Amino acid sequence: MMKYFNKTLIAASVAVVSTQTMAAGFQLNSQSATGVGRAFAGDAVIADNASVLSRNPAAMALFDKQQLSMGLTYADVEVDVSDVFIRSQNPLIGEVHYGSDPDAADAKLIPNFYYVNPVNDKFAYGVALFSNFGTGTDTAALSNPQPILGGTASIPAPVDLLGETEVTTINLNLSASYRINEHLSIGAGLDVVYGKGTLTRKGDIPSPSGQFAPIDLTDVDADGYSVGGIIGAMYEINDNHRFGMSYRFSPDFKASGDINLVDPRVGTVAFDEINIPLPDIFQVAGFHQLTNKFALHYTAQLTTWGDFHEISVIDGSSNGATIVPKQSLKTYAWDDSWLFSIGGTYSVNNDWTLRAGYMHDQGVVGEVSSISIPDSDRQWYTMGATYTLSQHSSIDFGIAFIRGEETQLTEHSSVLEAYGQAVPPLGSEIATVHATTLSNATYYSLQYNHTF
Repeated sequence: MMKYFNKTLIAASVAVVSTQTMAAGFQLNSQSATGVGRAFAGDAVIADNASVLSRNPAAMALFDKQQLSMGLTYADVEVDVSDVFIRSQNPLIGEVHYGSDPDAADAKLIPNFYYVNPVNDKFAYGVALFSNFGTGTDTAALSNPQPILGGTASIPAPVDLLGETEVTTINLNLSASYRINEHLSIGAGLDVVYGKGTLTRKGDIPSPSGQFAPIDLTDVDADGYSVGGIIGAMYEINDNHRFGMSYRFSPDFKASGDINLVDPRVGTVAFDEINIPLPDIFQVAGFHQLTNKFALHYTAQLTTWGDFHEISVIDGSSNGATIVPKQSLKTYAWDDSWLFSIGGTYSVNNDWTLRAGYMHDQGVVGEVSSISIPDSDRQWYTMGATYTLSQHSSIDFGIAFIRGEETQLTEHSSVLEAYGQAVPPLGSEIATVHATTLSNATYYSLQYNHTF
């Protein structure tokens, strides 16, 4: 019975990697304090500081002087995973509850840097450092076996679904813009994306003797570089009304390092590389200076999460011999995602500028849900301000309150499926894990701007 259970752990270890890597799908909107303060409404065309490089290189045509912008965003992320449980068709067992984790995510500090240099009235170039993707959750506290039948036996936790997921990316961008005429400008840029991921799934499961023993199903610590790009355009009706658009081509990200999966037939299999497709980002934006003091701006953005269709690993080896040249881990059913934002900017006086915004951000998870990806539609409520320090420098402040929706989800556990097949009285239903998730965040952003 336990022999069959352990032979099926290879399926569990495969599911682990694909589940964890889905966390890389979380997109960050934290590239500047001005953007945070207006819910990134109009950010591809406003160009009130050099951070426009993160959205649309064509908007560099609006600069007539060199400008430097740098800042930090503190993301206070709240992920609540509550009431994780399974059901057994055996009435003597019923529901088995693994508990809740109200603090399954850590706060993040996200830096950014931008520099724009207009060479003449036609040509400008810029360099930027920021992040478009990243996430971090840890649900290992729920990975303990639970007693059943009055404490006379225990059932393992769905350890293939619970654990640490940490993904960080940094985007180095080099861009240029060209003004074709007084109305139309174009731009293009190269992205060099560095990414690092730490992914673990471990816990106690039954050994061949029937006793519970610790096992590391997955242990991944990998990093790598990939290359993408961005193209953009801007059309100015006049000084008070303009539109912008851009398309960012994201790479298939490849990472190498320690990528280890458990295969009970041969032990630990070490893979050389993991391949993660990242989505492209398309956006359009508008800016309208309606009065001397007030401007209205907006953005519509599409992220092609439907491209996040498969995770694969390359060159799996054990005891020095390659046994898995390439492994397709899982096919996903994610949806393309839109966000819509609208904002306003009000110039109080020569020293202070105020801004506010609202964003509706669609969740990406379609048919495939995950405890480690507590995703849902999100509402952004934001405000910010700029204080002018001198003729050449200013400070931006931004705060965003991001509120998700409580989500009831189910996820399949290969570990519990194997255990249910090894212990038939438990029933096949125990492979279905139920949970309730809620994700909220508050962003605090600060930025310094200097014009040369």
